Amino acid sequence: MALSIRVDNQSLVDIFWGPGFVLVAVVSFVASRHAGGDEVRRLVVLALTAVWGLRLGLHIGVRNIGHGQDPRYTAIMSHRSGSLAGYVARKIYGPQAVILFVVSLPVQFAMYQRSALGVLGALGITVWTVGFVFEALGDYQLSRFKKDPANAGLVMDRGLWAWTRHPNYFGDVCVWVGLWLLALGHPGGLVTVVAPLLMGFFLVRVSGKALLEKNMRRSRGPAYDAYVARTSGFFPRPPRRG
Repeated sequence: MALSIRVDNQSLVDIFWGPGFVLVAVVSFVASRHAGGDEVRRLVVLALTAVWGLRLGLHIGVRNIGHGQDPRYTAIMSHRSGSLAGYVARKIYGPQAVILFVVSLPVQFAMYQRSALGVLGALGITVWTVGFVFEALGDYQLSRFKKDPANAGLVMDRGLWAWTRHPNYFGDVCVWVGLWLLALGHPGGLVTVVAPLLMGFFLVRVSGKALLEKNMRRSRGPAYDAYVARTSGFFPRPPRRG
């Protein structure tokens, strides 16, 4: 938080979103080492969380460097009142810390689960893998598209983006469904379904899909409307013809 205030760029918090989950996973892994949890499951959950979180942090860091503050945070900061540190903590870092803790509940619960992975665990790993591929490949395809000057002003509608307007968001939700399945065998694991539900809600209704599509309609106009008409808004499917 101190660094973001010093450089006057609250977007730095996004870089640490993914690594924040890695920190929770490491702390949970160490704290539960004598609790009798299945060691294979614990290592799998730690590894899956680390791979997802570190990749996301690296991707956002590379993407954001040199691009200034995200308009979302500029809008938040425009209503600043009181001390700068207090306002930033109350409006940005505090809420994100709470959301991170709630979304990471499957990771925390899974560290204490005593049963072996089994069929449900294998299903969780499979769903996580599908999600990770969609998220990472979708981000990579979009990054390459944006780097090509010939694509300036165009709508990305190739690769995974021809099947869903948000392959990265779909993948992110799948990642957390997979981790939820890995925690489901715990006596309290069912309640951790709040993690993929909350992640999906924010990505679709709050800071992800809704906001992005509003901006895209404004900047791309009819071309984006045509893309919306033929492409699924979230769940992948073949593009509509016509």
